[in-house]
Amino acid sequence: MTAPLRRRDQVRVLIFSAIGFVFLVFLLAGREHIPLRKAILWHKPAQQDLPVPVNHNSELEPDAGNSGGYASEEVPSSHSSLPHTNYLASTDEETTIPSTASASDPSVTVPAHTYGFTVFDKLYLRNGTFFVVTKDLQSMPPRERILSKGEAPGSKEEPATDQDLRFISPSQAKEYLGEFATVMKDTTMFIYDPPQFLPHYYHFWGEVILGAWRVYSTLGLGALGLNRLPLPSRWVMPLVEDDSGWRDKAGISGPLMRLAFSGSTMEQAGQWTDWKKSDTTIVFERSMIVNRVSAHKSPFASVRFKMISGTMNVTAPTGFWEPLRSALTRNLFGYVPEVKSDGKPLVAPPFKGNAGSRPIVTYISRQRTGRRLTDESHRGLVDALRELEEEGICTVRIPILEHMSLRDQLAEVASSTILVGVHGNGLTHQLWMPPSLRSAVFEIVMPPGYIFDYEILARNMGHKHYMVRNDSMLTFAPGDWFKGYDIPEGFHGDHIPVHGPFVADLIRKRLTQPDAEVEE
Repeated sequence: MTAPLRRRDQVRVLIFSAIGFVFLVFLLAGREHIPLRKAILWHKPAQQDLPVPVNHNSELEPDAGNSGGYASEEVPSSHSSLPHTNYLASTDEETTIPSTASASDPSVTVPAHTYGFTVFDKLYLRNGTFFVVTKDLQSMPPRERILSKGEAPGSKEEPATDQDLRFISPSQAKEYLGEFATVMKDTTMFIYDPPQFLPHYYHFWGEVILGAWRVYSTLGLGALGLNRLPLPSRWVMPLVEDDSGWRDKAGISGPLMRLAFSGSTMEQAGQWTDWKKSDTTIVFERSMIVNRVSAHKSPFASVRFKMISGTMNVTAPTGFWEPLRSALTRNLFGYVPEVKSDGKPLVAPPFKGNAGSRPIVTYISRQRTGRRLTDESHRGLVDALRELEEEGICTVRIPILEHMSLRDQLAEVASSTILVGVHGNGLTHQLWMPPSLRSAVFEIVMPPGYIFDYEILARNMGHKHYMVRNDSMLTFAPGDWFKGYDIPEGFHGDHIPVHGPFVADLIRKRLTQPDAEVEE
């Protein structure tokens, strides 16, 4: 009898021991607020709690649960209530320029790059130097097409060096970048420009942002689609020390960034310095380098003479700007203003003096600024536009933008079909005017002047552009443009002439002719 009793005692001991162990584990887990699975893993050595670099499989699809093709590994942590917002990657994963199939010829791919505007997947940064890791250097654009140093075209240029942007092979990556990199998720936009042109509404929005978005939007040509293209998470300006280096005096650019990119942050040189001082490697899931000097190296810069000249040769999706116009107006007004093919509002705008069923013609008066019409020309233009209103063709509005809140300025333009104004910053607001068959911009200049600032904006937005030179005008069909440029004496003066009835006749024709006869 003694042997069976001893066996039963042994079983009891094992059972009570197991119960005691489980009780102890639950007690510890409850006391330290540690999940049961992690409490059981306590036996691991302390160094196991540190993140470990992993040689990740770069063939993962971006939408397969690991954004951008990076893998991640959960690491036991005593701070389990804190989510893992970043993860690590091996530094030898290759940098690429993403591309999509051409809409006209699927066998041709469209890379997200042109002079001064380059999108990268897995671009590395360490101690203030960009690193492109690639086995095939020939697959990458030359450095000077990506990043150059200097300021305005024509000023002294300082070529970028290996201290700014360096190409290395995967076999060199560990030497230059270390064993692992911290992954910066989502899309980061680098505006690598000194604060020379940035604090100007037109140059910031009409060149930097417009050009960047046009090139970035090419990624919406494929199966992803334009509407699913994610907005950037952060904008970084390494050469801008403070707000004065990029915010315009009128206070327009900053609020527009918050409205169009409501979830994005704006970072300046301080962020760049922090990254340098950390002495670590960062890899950006997706990023874009925007650089004015490199952009002006484009062969097309000698055709249109603007920073975004080269982007006009990039195949962008139809309506590529609409995600930004929609985001901004929806966040500001609660809906997206649109117009029908006849120029009439699709929905009557809930603004003071709304046009009801008539197209809205907005004449932006500059009579209280330096560059303006003669008083006689201004009165004649106002009288001619009022005649159009009396005919029932349109509703005419004549705002003085510098005396209005930003919201009211945008309300005027966002409900308009036609903008009229002397060459100047107010015409940059056409970015927020709904595109339609009849939408148009009438830019008035000193004869025989011609420059491309607002013409190139109109082409991007889908508005017809007319360069009005007193009692004559120039306009160009898609694929054609003015040869050269002309800035005559008095171009920026206060005595610019215009024949009001001539402008009114052009508008009358634009708004009343049959759809099939409307000029593109």
